[in-house]
Amino acid sequence: MIDKIFKTLKKNNIQFVSGVPDSVLKVFSKKLNSYFHKKNLITSNEGNAVAVACGVYLKTGKMPLVYLQNSGLGNIINPITSLAHKSVYSIPLLFFIGWRGDPSDKDEVQHKFQGKITRQILKILQIKYIIFNPQNLKKLDSLISYGKKHKQPVAVLFRKNTFKNIQIKNKTKLTSNTDIKRAEFIKFILENKKKQKIIATTGYTSRELYKLNLNKKDDNFYMVGAMGHSAMLSFGYSLFSKKNIICLDGDGSFLMHLGGLTAFSKFKNKNFKYVLLNNNCHESVGGQKTDIENINIKKLVQSLGFKHYLLIKRKKEIPNKVKEFFNKKSSSFLEVKILNNSISDLPRIKDLYSVKKNFMK
Repeated sequence: MIDKIFKTLKKNNIQFVSGVPDSVLKVFSKKLNSYFHKKNLITSNEGNAVAVACGVYLKTGKMPLVYLQNSGLGNIINPITSLAHKSVYSIPLLFFIGWRGDPSDKDEVQHKFQGKITRQILKILQIKYIIFNPQNLKKLDSLISYGKKHKQPVAVLFRKNTFKNIQIKNKTKLTSNTDIKRAEFIKFILENKKKQKIIATTGYTSRELYKLNLNKKDDNFYMVGAMGHSAMLSFGYSLFSKKNIICLDGDGSFLMHLGGLTAFSKFKNKNFKYVLLNNNCHESVGGQKTDIENINIKKLVQSLGFKHYLLIKRKKEIPNKVKEFFNKKSSSFLEVKILNNSISDLPRIKDLYSVKKNFMK
């Protein structure tokens, strides 16, 4: 099935792809580099992917492919309505969208509403779409032809289990000079925090924190959705709190809405403690690289207004560096190099109302 999809793309002269890795499309996105080599660009957010794809079209005149999870539809509404739409510049784009929260299937609570309105959003955007059927690839071929002919975006929705039984080895090579597992670091934070409040980003970070804290008093906040917004949510909370706020974020989330972090330079809250758990990849959706290794994190965060930057690369450094981090009397940023590794059998966080209630006490 995967090979047939790529043959259809090749037949239609689609030579460039861009997007944000997604769990539904994990198998597809792992295979992208084999077919597109250096013409597969992973962007920080979905809006960026649309913009770069439009740029490629303006130069080549060829339809690009943009892949994303339906949670990222909000990020593409503006570049669609004011750039690519047929009433503006009329740019043909092909969207592959992982459909979390599909009403015909059970899914996690944070995906249900987005899944319910996904088709409505596409209709409002006037994007012709199909639900992928592996038994009928002619529909995909016809959809692409329609988008090209009418010079407008078209979309394919992929249900959660589309690629369920297909296994592809992850060939992404990640450079790592650390021996730290994320769970080991989180466990140390839990055991040594005092009155600090913890806000954890979406994905494995929240789920590992939740599992490590099971059967204990839980006043943590878990960002089960809204990837890329944990830093600003934590910052907003810190503005009206006297307690130290610990934001546990990942490199993919950190990069997604990086511009928002400029707000720190204005307020410089002393109680804001930011932890970047950096494994240089989108771990939970296939291990694709984020390319954060190309950024000088220390210089960046200092320019954003953080008074202190600390770095942990080895397990033996954790006790002293975390103690120093906690004791800083001004805004602090701690980067922790971690392995691409997670706890097995991670539970899902389901009772979100209780999470909110306990956190706000």
